[in-house]
Amino acid sequence: MIIPVVLAGGSGTRLWPLSRELYPKQLMALVGDRTMLQSTLERLSGVNDMGAPIVICNGNHRFMVAEQLRLSGITPRSIMLEPVGRNTAPAIAVAALTAVADHSNPILLVLPADHFIVGIPRFHDALNAGQRHADEGALVTFGVAPTTPETGYGYIKKGDPVSAGQDHSPETEGAARIEAFVEKPDAETARAYLRSGRYFWNSGMFMFRAADILDEMRQQVPEIVAACEQALSSGCRDLDFFRLDADAFARCPSDSIDYAVMEKTDRGVMVPLDAGWNDLGSWEALWHTGEKDKSANVISGDVVVHDVSDSYLRSTSRLLAAVGLSGHVVVETPDAVLICPRNRTQDLKLIVDTLKAGSRAEAMVHKTDYRPWGTCETLVVGERFHVNRLTVKPGQQLALQRHTLRAEHWVILSGTARVTKGRDAFTVTADQSVYIPEGVAHRLENAGDGPLEVIEVQTGTAIQDTDIERLEDVYGRK
Repeated sequence: MIIPVVLAGGSGTRLWPLSRELYPKQLMALVGDRTMLQSTLERLSGVNDMGAPIVICNGNHRFMVAEQLRLSGITPRSIMLEPVGRNTAPAIAVAALTAVADHSNPILLVLPADHFIVGIPRFHDALNAGQRHADEGALVTFGVAPTTPETGYGYIKKGDPVSAGQDHSPETEGAARIEAFVEKPDAETARAYLRSGRYFWNSGMFMFRAADILDEMRQQVPEIVAACEQALSSGCRDLDFFRLDADAFARCPSDSIDYAVMEKTDRGVMVPLDAGWNDLGSWEALWHTGEKDKSANVISGDVVVHDVSDSYLRSTSRLLAAVGLSGHVVVETPDAVLICPRNRTQDLKLIVDTLKAGSRAEAMVHKTDYRPWGTCETLVVGERFHVNRLTVKPGQQLALQRHTLRAEHWVILSGTARVTKGRDAFTVTADQSVYIPEGVAHRLENAGDGPLEVIEVQTGTAIQDTDIERLEDVYGRK
């Protein structure tokens, strides 16, 4: 059996302002109408003996991840929550330990949740080739045949050819020993790599038997395996999720599987992948993969242009107009606008770092914040008031909570609400309202079959998240 291990814990800062720390790119539909996470799993359809996935993600994203899997009709083997980011080696160790816990030894297919692949049949061919090598004990990585001298990717230098047993089929042709992993090169070095034909982009996808990768990790990085074993044994089940123990996982060294194992092992095999792969790690990458107009522009949303060429323009909430641009990225969201030359998109992290240093909310969240019960859209923010639009999904409810420094006024726009206010519980429908004074316990539930739409007006001396005392919560939030 093959068990997909989906690494979905990234923050996607290189696609700011669309991607935010609490709503990263893997949870968005950047190309087409499926999110990156959904597409990652759905492209495995048709591969023989594919089991239920293990998904590893940040605890802040858990409900969005679970909902996207539900909408895709996918029941995961496990959704594992990382209390802190520790790179790919610990995540893979946790998945391998989980996979062998039932005394089996499946093949693990490690997939980042935010990649884009065009040629699904060729992708399946590469997986079939990787499986043959993994069956013989190899630790397989997939190298992408480069098409441009890309400076934003790491590279793999291929060594001597290798076959899986007596298999010399076209599917396995081109597999090679790994001679070296190479860091992101400068432009001149990248051009030399492309001319040589011996260097491949490092896709970050892997395939190996669970016991084989654990054996190698115990030799190379035993401290990572020990910390992950402790994080699992001291972890706990939380609704549909498994929480790794925070203290044990925090003590785990942070390292990538490339550094920790693949650069050191003599069992590494690279299988070539020529399937239109892209990690969509920048706005430049989205321009390359997007459908272009006659002026080589990629346009999304309500956009009007004149004398614009070779640019990426995306609007999410209003009209975006541009004149006289060439080779630029312009991205609009309700609370931020990015304007950047296409050849400078790798520097976007500097902007995000500046926003974080200033504790700017725009680095973390959108005006629409996704909650386990629905969404909260910020409409107006004043010195002593906030106005939000709440959308509560059918059958869902907010936490029973109270506030010390603010009062709330709910106006029902549509749907049927079940309101708890102190010791009272009652039903409220469209055009009716409820006032919640400071210090009174309250809860809002959707008692209807459709979405519940509510305007929430918060007033008080200090309107902040720290002024929330959760008394009871069906989602297990503190």
